[in-house]
Amino acid sequence: MTAQAAAAFPVSRVPVVNVATVPQRSPLRYPGGKTWLIPHIRKWLQHTRPEILIEPFAGGAIVSLTAVMEDLADSAVMVEIDRDVAAFWRSALESGEILQQWISQFDPTLERLREIEQSPPENVVEHGFRTLVLNRTRRGGVLAKGASFIKAGENGKGLLSRWYPETLAGRLADIQEYSGRLSFVEGDGMKLLPILLRGWGRDAAVFVDPPYTAAGGKMAGSRLYEHSNVDHASLFEMLATHRSNFLMTYDAAPEIVALVHKHGFHAAALAMKNGHHNKLVELVITPAPLFA
Repeated sequence: MTAQAAAAFPVSRVPVVNVATVPQRSPLRYPGGKTWLIPHIRKWLQHTRPEILIEPFAGGAIVSLTAVMEDLADSAVMVEIDRDVAAFWRSALESGEILQQWISQFDPTLERLREIEQSPPENVVEHGFRTLVLNRTRRGGVLAKGASFIKAGENGKGLLSRWYPETLAGRLADIQEYSGRLSFVEGDGMKLLPILLRGWGRDAAVFVDPPYTAAGGKMAGSRLYEHSNVDHASLFEMLATHRSNFLMTYDAAPEIVALVHKHGFHAAALAMKNGHHNKLVELVITPAPLFA
């Protein structure tokens, strides 16, 4: 059904790239991460060059980091409702040096991971470090309750297969370097986005990557995220009402296709594979034709 729905739109002229060819700027491994979308993000922001990028469902925040570090926007505002992810970004921007020290000293044994998993953090920096550790050592980076730790891992390295102390510390150092142009707000992106749009108007560009839809019985969002319920129709209505400069990415579900047509938006289809090598079709949605 997804492929049929996507057939209503042209294929994007911008190819999906191997994520290994794109700078990995976020320390977080995020389910549904958008590193593969960076060539589209570059084209979009080069076309508009906004004063500020707003990312209301920040997650791993690869788009905000790329926009600022590649000077595609003057600044970025990242919004995230998940308390664990929010603690990480607050720590990264405010206490990055401490996180770097802790990363360099940490030995991710299963015993130590169990201890971190079961012990409530005493402050925001401990909370942010806990988020990073669990994210890097759990299968798929999933933070939701019940997620399991990596077993065999990459090349049989087990728990160490996604724990690269020097690399992670380097990414945090880079984030600190640009922290004056990065802002973070913990809260509901659906509620905060209209407020931010009223303040910035057409000077803002909005990257929208909400949790997966439940179309066709697909409930990936509820498995991967603590906060997976989003009113997609209201989100489309909000962007249309504010005449926003946005780029939005969605799975090609029939409900989403209908919303694109309803609001007169434009979409391009991209064929890609997920982490399980299943073929998927994603839509890149904009208010005007850009990729096809």
